[in-house]
Amino acid sequence: VQLVESGGGLVQPGGSLRLSCAASGFTFRNYGMTWYRQAPGKERELVAGISSSGGTTDYADSVKGRFTISRDNVKSTVYLQMNSLKPEDTAVYYCKAFVWSADYWGQGTQVTVSS
Repeated sequence: VQLVESGGGLVQPGGSLRLSCAASGFTFRNYGMTWYRQAPGKERELVAGISSSGGTTDYADSVKGRFTISRDNVKSTVYLQMNSLKPEDTAVYYCKAFVWSADYWGQGTQVTVSS
């Protein structure tokens, strides 16, 4: 299993970014996917999740209405569209897959929201 995140960067408050997580090594369309984030000095927290078909999504209260998780099962990629970004969204963002009874994580992508 390999997960590779991309799309992070520096953005001003109120701006937008779209993160991508390209998956390989397993049958992507059969598994739900999740995005987590970890800010400096804080524990890793769940941000959003999506079912295998994409028909069901869930979000942390802190990002509801601002972030959208989606997936492309042809491209084996999960996305996180982040709008109206705030300084408190600054963190390393990770995608995670639970495959064959184990958690697999990507290397993470840094998102910094600052003026």
